[in-house]
Amino acid sequence: MGLPPSLHEHVNTMKNETLFPLYNKGEQIDTPHPPPQKPQGGPQQAHARRVYIETYGCQMNVSDSELMAGILTQSGHQTVTHIDDADVVLVNTCAIRENAETKVINRLKHLNHRKRRQPELIIGVCGCMAQHLRDRLLDAAPYVDLVMGPDAYRNLPVALDSLTGGLEAHVSLKDRDPFLGLRLDKSEDYADIAPIRKEGIRAWLTIQRGCDKMCTFCIVPFVRGRERSLPLKLLVEDVEKLVDQGFKEVVLLGQTVNSYRDNGSNFGDLLYAVGEVNGLERLRFTSPHPADATESMIDAMASSPTVCKHLHLPLQSGSTPVLERMRRTYTAEEYRDLVMKLRERIPDIALSTDVIVGFCGETEAEFMQTYQMMADIRYDSAFMFKYSEREGTLAHKALPDDVPEAEKGERLKQIIELQEQISAEINTTAVGDTVAVLVEGESRRETDKYYGKTDGFKTAVFPKADSQIGEVVNVRIHNTTAHTLIGQIV
Repeated sequence: MGLPPSLHEHVNTMKNETLFPLYNKGEQIDTPHPPPQKPQGGPQQAHARRVYIETYGCQMNVSDSELMAGILTQSGHQTVTHIDDADVVLVNTCAIRENAETKVINRLKHLNHRKRRQPELIIGVCGCMAQHLRDRLLDAAPYVDLVMGPDAYRNLPVALDSLTGGLEAHVSLKDRDPFLGLRLDKSEDYADIAPIRKEGIRAWLTIQRGCDKMCTFCIVPFVRGRERSLPLKLLVEDVEKLVDQGFKEVVLLGQTVNSYRDNGSNFGDLLYAVGEVNGLERLRFTSPHPADATESMIDAMASSPTVCKHLHLPLQSGSTPVLERMRRTYTAEEYRDLVMKLRERIPDIALSTDVIVGFCGETEAEFMQTYQMMADIRYDSAFMFKYSEREGTLAHKALPDDVPEAEKGERLKQIIELQEQISAEINTTAVGDTVAVLVEGESRRETDKYYGKTDGFKTAVFPKADSQIGEVVNVRIHNTTAHTLIGQIV
């Protein structure tokens, strides 16, 4: 889902944030699900804590942070919007790229300075990095008080209670062993948990957890476990609730989101069902796998007015031999055929992708096949990376990382330049067009302007006029860059 794993350097022609502090008011949101069982360990209110959550990584981690906030709030704790108000800091981490782990370690060192001034401050590491590094994390940051993987979030209240009270209340925090929750649970889907979401117009909804694909460069199956999907009926009820709460757009999340299955229903069935929810303006999803792009999925994208005509379709490589070494389960020719089918059925579709250069054994000729594929397909935007091996992946165990770093860097530079040119040319064709834009907020650079997304997930900037956040407005485009459409409301 989201961003591809095992990669060292990332260049993105779409807007992407690395750090998502989770802001919420701490109140419980009404939900159709039954409340979670109160964790064992005594009344949580007796040791209620103020918790600040920082999130690193992809949209799935953002969704998990909202889930953690729901679990904590349900058990009597409070999430806060500023770190200075917190006595617990939870860092929800990503293990996809090495530089993400480096950033988290540096952040933990900074938090340790705060802990020296505030000795009873609890520091927790959650998520993929916690699952991946385990003992090494505690060696690098021995001051961390709890380490919890993606399937153990129900234990957060128990962990905080064990660290702040109970039989060992006389023992200082620094003398206690860290709380570890690292067991993967193939049955855990958090279906009964009500997340606490950040206010806005877009909501993230996890429909599937884990991954069964086993790409050789990817650590995700080892840190998030096997694939499991949530019930379709429950997801439709969730979207109905999100619309009632004021969200205009819902993004369905999964590691390979279109491999969703529920008792005979597939991903296309889910798109149709959710797309019919009254009041939902837009429905998106990320990230699909090309091998699971079924006729049903394409039909739903083509025919449902709610499903956006934008598809993030990871390529990874334009060379079939490289794709085979990656275990991507499709050939370059099959990928091209899929793109052709998508554009025949959905002529105005916007396509984005992920590309890795310098994967194990990649020759100059194989790289040029990727370059030519990007030139031929002409993506609207792309996430582009150079490969670096990740410990624990199949590639790390079996394939030599034998492309020189200088060559990786040069190949990355070439596809960046190509994609920037293509993105600029595609956006230029929008000049004079009127496009529907969902207003998201105030422009960071110009406070008299709003920004929003088109159906094709392009960012548009325009004067506010009489528009409001959450409205869909028509914007006539008069100027563009490689990344932005600039216009006026008409």
